[in-house]
Amino acid sequence: MKTFWLTATLAAALSACSTPATPPATQTLKKPALDRIAAAPAAATSADFRQFLALAAQMQPQLQTAVSAYLAHKPLAGDDLVNISRLLGLHNRLRNQAAVIDATAKMVAIPTVRADKVPPHEDKHIIAFGALVEGIAKDFGLQYRNVDNRIFEVKLPGSGPEEFGILTHADVVPVVADEWVLDDGTRLDPFKLTRVGGNLYGRGSIDDKGSIATVLFAMKAVKDSGLPLARTIRLMIETTEETGGDAMKYYRAKTSLPEYNIVLDSKYPAVVAEKGSGALRASFPLSSSANSGVTAITAMAGAASANAVPQTATARLQGGHLPDVAARLNAAKGAFVAKYRPQGGAFSIDVAQDGGAVVVKVTGASAHGSRPEEGVNPLPRLALFLTESGLALAPNGYAQAVRYLTDLYGTDYLGRTMGLAYSDEFMGPLTMSPNLIREKDGKVDVLVNVRMPRGNTPEELAKATTERIKAWGAQAGVPVEVDHNQGNWMARDPQGAWLATLLNSFGDTTGLEAKPVPTAGSTTAKLMPNAINFGPAMPGKKYTAHNAKEFKEVADLDADMQMFTEMLVRIGNLPKMQ
Repeated sequence: MKTFWLTATLAAALSACSTPATPPATQTLKKPALDRIAAAPAAATSADFRQFLALAAQMQPQLQTAVSAYLAHKPLAGDDLVNISRLLGLHNRLRNQAAVIDATAKMVAIPTVRADKVPPHEDKHIIAFGALVEGIAKDFGLQYRNVDNRIFEVKLPGSGPEEFGILTHADVVPVVADEWVLDDGTRLDPFKLTRVGGNLYGRGSIDDKGSIATVLFAMKAVKDSGLPLARTIRLMIETTEETGGDAMKYYRAKTSLPEYNIVLDSKYPAVVAEKGSGALRASFPLSSSANSGVTAITAMAGAASANAVPQTATARLQGGHLPDVAARLNAAKGAFVAKYRPQGGAFSIDVAQDGGAVVVKVTGASAHGSRPEEGVNPLPRLALFLTESGLALAPNGYAQAVRYLTDLYGTDYLGRTMGLAYSDEFMGPLTMSPNLIREKDGKVDVLVNVRMPRGNTPEELAKATTERIKAWGAQAGVPVEVDHNQGNWMARDPQGAWLATLLNSFGDTTGLEAKPVPTAGSTTAKLMPNAINFGPAMPGKKYTAHNAKEFKEVADLDADMQMFTEMLVRIGNLPKMQ
């Protein structure tokens, strides 16, 4: 009965499309109409795009002219092209959601974290990722090129000489596996895509592997639809974005870039300005902690990468009378949490004896390094706690790092304690988030993720931070080395038909406000001409990239599938980009 009903419905719809009666005036489809079509029982079973269009035209009679033109292979323009491309996106989403999730899972399973001793282009995981993309591209009938394991390139040819570029990245930030535990105690494997309710958990699920899978299926949908493209679509998958973009720099030297580019590595609606990302390192001589009569910090840990606010921070204390040390810290933690919880959010402290040591663990909330306001950073809170507990500590490199974190940061991540705070009206404030602490080459390093908005230069900011930290060290009698490598901010002129197209697609698809926005993040858009970020993070939601328990919402993946597909057709056929 269901098959008969579906066949009859589609036959009636196809007949309606060929009826000479004048249809209502064309209007572009918006979210309510798209939702109604998606909810129709026949929509999810319409494997063929032509059948799906016929169903849509039956439900929305104003589509009959556009659908008839498409079925007759006639040229499409204006609202007719918008509607057909929008319906293609909806059909792609309904038909291929499970396949996109499966492809994302295969990508997440490849741990493309940069290794210390192997260049990315020689890393077996990067090579395996390229082979995976090559297999998908060839299965889809798309062109594939491996540029020396730096960039994996996939093309869908257009009829004209112009190309527009889509940039994503395959590499991911490291994980602290012990932090991948849900509130109910469920342990997750960071490199296995796991669906829990409406969330897809896994490293790279939102940054950027979900986008790679989605745009590949969008390219396939456009190719299979037979819709012509005036421009070639060039997908470029970078392999070093999280560690400086060396692969893109290599690629630029060997390959001409498209004049206009879209980057899928930030947020919606469309990002036209980015802060500059910087790495500020303060180093302290480790010194000896051999005097067992004095309690010393012998190890500390925060985030696994400098561009992520950690979920947890720990300190290992040895020497002295450890039961007294543990008792003192346990007695102090309640008042400390009560004092600082209002200054940024909830966190907890655990103190435990572990053999010949006391381990102090502060648990906060992880966040992307560019958005410290979305997290609760446990590393400076750990330093504050050790300081305010009044515990006497041996003056080694860790103790000096604790003093540095306490004196110059505390719970502040806006540069106020250093006297460096400023803000741009559009791009927002300077942020300085101390995320990583490590022991390296006989020194204790504290790495701070700096995000610089318009209103300063990299040279001036680096000079100011260095002078301030050096002055603190001289006053405190603490030897400190400072290195600040600061990237610059970027701002594009928010004009042009291509930007208007992106905003229109986002607004009509989601029903949300569509206007150009800035981001605190820093992407390889800075290395591309005329590059605008388009997703994948939705406004009003925490961006889980670089977080412990990174996830992508399935509902947002659906929106990506819809909008990316529409984007390829519409921007691929714009008469002029600007």
